[in-house]
Amino acid sequence: MRFLAAFLALAVLAAPCPVRSAPAASDVKPETRRATFAGGCFWCMETAFEGRPGIVAVISGFSGGKEAHPTYDEVSAGRTGHMESVEVVYHPSEISYERLLEIYWHNIDPTQGDGQFCDRGAQYRSAVFVRDAEERTLAEKSKSAIAKTLHGPVVTRILPFTGFWPAEEYHQDYFRKNPDDYHRYREGCGRDRRLKELWGARAGEEPAVH
Repeated sequence: MRFLAAFLALAVLAAPCPVRSAPAASDVKPETRRATFAGGCFWCMETAFEGRPGIVAVISGFSGGKEAHPTYDEVSAGRTGHMESVEVVYHPSEISYERLLEIYWHNIDPTQGDGQFCDRGAQYRSAVFVRDAEERTLAEKSKSAIAKTLHGPVVTRILPFTGFWPAEEYHQDYFRKNPDDYHRYREGCGRDRRLKELWGARAGEEPAVH
């Protein structure tokens, strides 16, 4: 028995170390990036992006102001300088920033400067928050194209990204948590009627959720 135990121990020591195979390509998650847009009610902007291939998550929150960790009550009262916004987490290998811009424009009224739809005030204005020179170039180019399409001025601003603060949890995925309230608000605000007037068949760019 002692001889057998010693033999087995030597065999284990002499055996080559197992080589770990590289992870399969399907197991490697592609890089994610973030894009931030303000387009009035963030509940509605969530549904503009949710469920599309390449988009990992859409978060409701606030951007454009100087204060850290603003609350919904503070922002909605217009006391912080923030705008209701959404942060889109996406895989650039699956959906491009240009495509995100297309979705964005066709879910807002870029001709309205005092808010969006029935929501008025600086906290509801539209804006594209750009993180670098490339995003700014693409955003400016798409804005010019939209102005030509609408044959008029586009007042949506293109601003440098300075930070994003998620809204309270009850605002996240509001359309799923409170579908009746969400749809009553959306219809009462006239959002879809105005989008149809502006964009016709491209209104909303056929959102996956509504």
